[in-house]
Amino acid sequence: MQLNAYLSFDGQCADAFGFYAKVLNGTLDLTRAPAGSPLADQMPPGWGDRVLHARLAVGESVLMGSDCPSGEFRPAQGLQVNIGVDDEAEAERIFGALSEGATVQMPLAETFWARRFGMLVDRYGTPWMVNCLKPCTDDAG
Repeated sequence: MQLNAYLSFDGQCADAFGFYAKVLNGTLDLTRAPAGSPLADQMPPGWGDRVLHARLAVGESVLMGSDCPSGEFRPAQGLQVNIGVDDEAEAERIFGALSEGATVQMPLAETFWARRFGMLVDRYGTPWMVNCLKPCTDDAG
């Protein structure tokens, strides 16, 4: 079984996933309904060049998303996409890149569980956590 986050956008999916691919060093596949294709006739009015499906592979993880039909987008609530890294410098690089035009909810800093942890909502409305955990020191297990 595999669990993946699926993000929704209001026409910015291609821009957002292009940005995420660059920041996360991932491989991106986008599916659109190009004008003149058989699928284009089945799309709702105003669909334009919206993305039907995006798939971003980052290592063994996959992030997916799409644009909603016009007028049906609702901002994400009650969730965050977590990025776990082992290197503090990588956590700082990723958080810094995602912070451009973002609302930082918790600046990247050391916490009792992490060498670096921070939270933000990026310029596309996606809520993120960047987490660089401290080594486990639990001797009970």
